[in-house]
Parts: sequence; structure tokens; C-alpha cells
Amino acid sequence: MSAERDLSPLAPGVVRALNDKLYEKRKVAALEIEKLVREFVAQAKTSQIKHVIQILSQEFALSLHPHSRKGGLIGLAACSIALGKDSGLYLKELIEPVLTCFNDADSRLRYYACEALYNIVKVARGSVLPHFDVLFDGLSRLAADPDPNVKSGSELLDRLLKDIVTESNQFDLVGFIPLLRERIYSNNQYARQFIISWILVLESVPDINLLDYLPEILDGLFQILGDNNKEIRKMCEMALGEFLKEIKKNPSSVKFAEMANILVIHCQAADDLIQLTAMCWMREFIQLAGRVMLPYSSGILTAVLPCLSYDDRKKNIKQVANVCNQSLMKLVIPEDDEMDEARQSSILLAEPISDEFVSKPEASSSGFLDVASDSSFSDSVLTVTSCERIQVTLNLDGIVQVLDCHLHDTSIGMMTRIAVLKWLYHLYIKTPRKMFRHTDSLLPNLLRTLSDESDEVILKDLEVLAEIASSPAGQTEGHGPSDSSDAHPNLVELQVPDRAGQLSSSGMKGLECSPSTPTMNSYFHKFMINLLKRFSSERKLLETRGPFIIRQLCLLLNAENIFHSMADILLREEDLKFASTMVHTLNTILLTSSELFQLRNQLKELKTPESCNLFCCLYRSWCHNPVTTVSLCFLTQNYKHAYDLIQKFGDLDVTVDFLTEVDKLVQLIECPIFTYLRLQMLDVKKNPYLIKALYGLLMLLPQSSAFQLLSHRLQCVPNPELLQMDSTKATTGLRGTSVSNIDYTELLQHFEKVQNKHLEARHQRAGRAEQLDRRVVL
Repeated sequence: MSAERDLSPLAPGVVRALNDKLYEKRKVAALEIEKLVREFVAQAKTSQIKHVIQILSQEFALSLHPHSRKGGLIGLAACSIALGKDSGLYLKELIEPVLTCFNDADSRLRYYACEALYNIVKVARGSVLPHFDVLFDGLSRLAADPDPNVKSGSELLDRLLKDIVTESNQFDLVGFIPLLRERIYSNNQYARQFIISWILVLESVPDINLLDYLPEILDGLFQILGDNNKEIRKMCEMALGEFLKEIKKNPSSVKFAEMANILVIHCQAADDLIQLTAMCWMREFIQLAGRVMLPYSSGILTAVLPCLSYDDRKKNIKQVANVCNQSLMKLVIPEDDEMDEARQSSILLAEPISDEFVSKPEASSSGFLDVASDSSFSDSVLTVTSCERIQVTLNLDGIVQVLDCHLHDTSIGMMTRIAVLKWLYHLYIKTPRKMFRHTDSLLPNLLRTLSDESDEVILKDLEVLAEIASSPAGQTEGHGPSDSSDAHPNLVELQVPDRAGQLSSSGMKGLECSPSTPTMNSYFHKFMINLLKRFSSERKLLETRGPFIIRQLCLLLNAENIFHSMADILLREEDLKFASTMVHTLNTILLTSSELFQLRNQLKELKTPESCNLFCCLYRSWCHNPVTTVSLCFLTQNYKHAYDLIQKFGDLDVTVDFLTEVDKLVQLIECPIFTYLRLQMLDVKKNPYLIKALYGLLMLLPQSSAFQLLSHRLQCVPNPELLQMDSTKATTGLRGTSVSNIDYTELLQHFEKVQNKHLEARHQRAGRAEQLDRRVVL
């Protein structure tokens, strides 16, 4: 800049000094400017003051020459000092050129700009608040400055500005939030530290309610929480902790819904601290907001369920996730099954805020990392007592979709699968009518889960399947399962499980519509069909878990229903080999399982028409396996018919497998189940066909350990000469009341017919095997 240029009212000497490269000369010039401006203030020469500021701004601070810019900065600071309390009238003109210099490439010049702005702000104090946004924007850039001197100067200015904001009650928070929301996503650690420090300051000011704007900055805070700098992470933890404390104190003013999805995202973060913190927030939100969180259930479950399978390395996250899961589950209530279909929402009573929960002392300075502090909440049931009405929507479709995806994913942990099944069971209990819309899509995965490695998972899976098969809501009016039209014409009415007895009479009438199982819902027979198909296609499942699954179902449902239905289905099974194997499995369960004690007693006497019908139903399917048919006759004390069946064994194809089954039957006779049978051997006169049947088995066996065992048992029979008695004078071998309604001749004919089918099937298999061998040879 030319020194001879007229820049009055600045004297030429002052102008030269401002352009000088030496700081001391520029400082002398600044003192002259301060003196000049003070005179103008005293004389109230406003126009002259503005003219001086304009010269310093345009001709110096914004000059292309670096020394001139430095002179302009110190001159503007001198003007502000001279103006004193009146500087507020000229702040825009004073601040703008200084802020422009914040972007200068010269670090020394940026430092002088910071120094100048410090002096301007120090003089103006509260008057700078209308310009806070631009000041904050400039400071946020300086906070990330690579030069340590500039950073140090910006920190001094930052503290001064914080003091001014703290002591003022005129801070424009509404105008500041957009800038804060923008700057909070900076990746520079110094800028992040600057942002967090300001948030902590604003939180500490009583007159500033930053909680109202938390949804706009919460996502950014969680991103800063993942910073590599420990100090920044600690500051961010503190800020989030303060916010959470405030939320607990004033839950009624919190915008829970606007922050729910933000928490869902960060609950799935890879960073452990972010995930734990977000999960703790989610726990508090669910417990404080109650059913307000229901519309976000699918997202919450997506985030929470995988955490339930974490190992001890993430034990804290797992514990908090478990509380979140249990608390969310309790928000689903029966009223959700009765919502207006048109709106898909309901007006339900809001939950009160627990005083005990709100007033609970904080266990940590951060206020939210106390993992177990609220774990007791999971044992309490949320109550609806407030008169405030809120509109909520249970997104059941979304929840079921999430649960189904997790159930289908074989890579998820055992505890997650158990939690998914607990959710499904809970939803079928609380919202059965709506859940049955999803049953057809859920069934394949539920049946596939029966192959799980964990017994606990299988037990929970069976509970869900049992609820589906027995719930009154599963009754389909006007049609039943697709296979029901082929039901056996003589199928008798099945019994309802004990808990079903609690249903109302109207509910029972609805159940009676099923064409396949009159007292069960439409899915029971369908479930039995699909279960047997599963066993047929996965023989290993039948061998390893089949008995376990069937025994548990007998506890959850009704043993008679299950055996009756399976026998009816197996009667029409085309795979005769599978039918024989399945009948053998069912027979073993029937004879040995403690869960079937009542059913065995029912069959043992055949005193009622129902028990006789059940025997006939089982018998027809049991004919797929000759030895199991004999054991069923032994169980029901049909000794004459057992003897008649054994006489037919001479016409059968006696294989090693057949003899092995006879061997197992002999072992069973020695078990406690057949104690009554062994005692009846003492009364040869009344039970001659029992003795003959046992001798028949003995004659079938080769000289083996089973032969010796049965032979020794028969040697204990008293008075063997009584076996020579006229069989026409003996009883039929059936104890109890008359069962003349059972046509044993027809049953025997049915046995022969089924065995002929098996013989034909074996011949066909042998023929195919022989053809295959020939092809291999060729």
C-alpha cells in the first residue's frame, strides 16, 4: 500500500506504521488509532468512527499484503478498545474482516486475527451474542488448526466466549442448533473436542434447554464417541451421561420417538463403547417411554437379539440387551390384538413414570453405564394407569419378519434363537388372532428348528408349535388343513389339553369345526402331517431326537390326540419302510415313557368305547410292524389276538431285523411296564393264550440270550400241564369289561393285508437293487 495515499482521518505516519513489518511499530500505530477513536467517541462523531473502521477493514485487514493485514487487525482491536461499551454498535464491521483472516494461509496472521477478535469480544461481552453463530463457526475452524500457537489463541477466545454465554440469558439456541448439527459431524479430533466442550457448557446453563434439540445432535454425539482419542471419548461419555440424567429427571419433555431409530442404528455399532452406551440409552427409553417405543420394535429387536448370544467378553452389552428385550416384550398386551383394523393403531393409556426409577441415585459419573442398576425392572410388570392418552402402533408384521429372519439364520447363537422363540410364543399368547396370519410362513422355519443342536431351543420351539396347534385363534372357519379331506372315516373325537378346558363354551364350539381333529384347531392335524414329513425326510432327526420331540409334545398337548392323529396319518403312508420305523418309535415311546403313563392305563383295560376306538386306530397303523402289533396286544391284554398274530408270523419273511425286534420285545416284557403281564402268568387257567403267545415268541427266537431269558421266565410258570386244557373252556385272555364291539377277525385280516403290502414292497426293492447291480457289472 502506498504510504502517500490519503487515508484521513488516519495520519500518514500511522498508515506507514500499520504497514510496517515490525510488530512494535504496528502497536504504536494502534495506540494512535485508539487515541483518535476515543476523541471521536467523546465528540459523538459516529460517521468518522465508521470511516476509520472501514479504512482499517478494506485497506488493511483485507489487503493483499500480509503486513498490512496484520496492521489492520491490530487497528480494529484498538478501535474496539476505544469504543468500549459502544463497540456493540459497530460489531458487524469489526468482526467480519477479522473472521476472514481466520482463513489466511499465514499461521502468524491467523494468530493475530485470533488475538484481535479476543480483544473485540472482551470489550463487547454480551453484545457479541447476536453474532455468536459466525464466531462459533470461525472458532470451530481454528480448533482444528495445525499450528499450536493458533490453537492456543483460539482456546483463550473460546473460554472467553463460553464465559459470556454462561452469564447471559439472551443466547439464541434456535439459531445456533443448525450450525452445531453441521459441525458435529467433523472428523477432526480437535474440532470434535471443541464441539463437545460447547455442548457441555450449554448443558450447564440453567436457562438453556438443549434437551429439546437432542434429536438433532444425538447421532453426531454417538459418532464422536467412537473417536480414537481417549480424552474425546471421555468428554463425549460425560456429555451423553448428562443428557441421560436430564432425560430421567424430565421424561415428559423428551422426544423419545425422534431418537429411537438413532439408538437402533448405534446399538448395532462395531465399537463396544458406542454399542454399550446406545444399548443403555435404549433400556432407559423403553422403561421411561413405555409403549411409545412399540412402533420401533422391529428395529429394536434387530439390534438387541444378536447381542443376547455375546460371550463374556461383551458381558455388559449382553446384560443390558437382555433387559431391553424383556422390557420390550412386556409392552405387548392383549389389547394389541383388538386394534381397529382400518387404522392399525389404538388409543391406549400411557404408562406413568416411576418415581422410584427417576429418583434412583446414579452409580457412575456418566449416568448410563451402570449395566445392572435397572435389571430388577425386568421382573416387574408395566402397568397402565395414567389418564394421558397416546396413539401407538404395534408393527406386528415387521416384528414377525425380524423374528423369522433370525430363526432362519443358522449362524446366530443359541440364546438369540431361544429369545426369538420366546417372542413368538409371547405374541401367540398376547395377539393370537393377528399372529395366525403369519403362521403359514412361520411353520417351515419352526419345523426346521426341530433339528437344532440345543435341547433348550427345541423345547422352546415345541412350545410355540404346541400353542399354534391348540390355540382357539387357529381354528379356520369353513376349512381345515389341506389333508383333512382324506381323514379316516372312523376317526373319533380327540381330547383337548387340560389348559384348553379353561376355554369358554363359545370357544369350544369354534374348535369343533375342524374336520380332522374335532376338538383341536385347524393347524393341529397339519402340524402332525408336517412333523411326520420332517421325520421321513430327515431320518437322523427321527433317530436322535424323535422320541424326545414326541414325548415333549405329549406333555404340551394331549398324548391321545397325538397318537391318534399320527396313527391315522401313518395308515395312509406310502413309504412303508418309514411307516414301520415310525410305528416302532411310537410303540417304544408308548411302552416306556413316563409321560405316557395315563395313556397306557387307558389302553390297558379297554373299559370304555373311547379306549377301544383308540386301540383300533393304533392297531391299524401298528400293523406296519408285526412285532409292535403284538406288543400293543400285550399292553391291551388282548392275549388271544396276540397268539393269533404270532401264528401268522410263520407266513412272514423272517429277517434279522424282525428277530431283533422280537429280541427287544422279550427285553421289554422283563421291564416294569409289563409287571402285570408277568403276574398274570401265574394264573394259567385264565390266561392260557398269554402263555401260548409267549411260547410262540420263544419258538421264533434262535438260541440267543433273549431265548434263554424268555425260556427261564416260562419255566417259572406253575402247573405246565394245565396248558393241555381244552382251549374252548378258557377265557379270551382279555381282562376287564366286554369289548364285543371290537371285530378281531377284521383286525386280523387287516394285519395280513398290510403285511402283504410290505412283502410286495420288499420284493420290489430287491428287484430294483438287482437291476442296479447288473448295470454296475455291465
